[in-house]
Amino acid sequence: MKILVINGPNINMLGIREPDIYGKEDFAELLRRTKKAGEELGLETEFYQSNHEGDLVDRIQEAYGNMDGIVINPGAYTHTSVAILDAVKAVGIPTVEVHISDVSRREAFRQTSYIRKAAIATVMGKGIDGYGEALKILNDYLETMK
Repeated sequence: MKILVINGPNINMLGIREPDIYGKEDFAELLRRTKKAGEELGLETEFYQSNHEGDLVDRIQEAYGNMDGIVINPGAYTHTSVAILDAVKAVGIPTVEVHISDVSRREAFRQTSYIRKAAIATVMGKGIDGYGEALKILNDYLETMK
């Protein structure tokens, strides 16, 4: 199965950006661990990161007919982007929302998640290892759909 792993704004700054919240591992380590977690599940993972909302929408649309599932960390767009929500709903690809920090324990404005309305599950507060958990959830879900 083919899984698209999408990261939104500032995720590429891991290890630099607020390490007390997001950890000291960098973006390359996130990609390495997530790829390994996918391989252990027999999944083919493709990665995409952008700081631009429209680019994320375009990539979600391009996944239609080409990907079996999506793991997405929309970054700050989690709390603001109806466009990303609409794109995920439009393509109908099973999607898991992931966050490195536990957003439920953060600022009030972070308590709204638009993407959650289209996600089959949410993983948060597990650091970059949460991506592996998100892949497992998605894999289990897709296996039941066969």
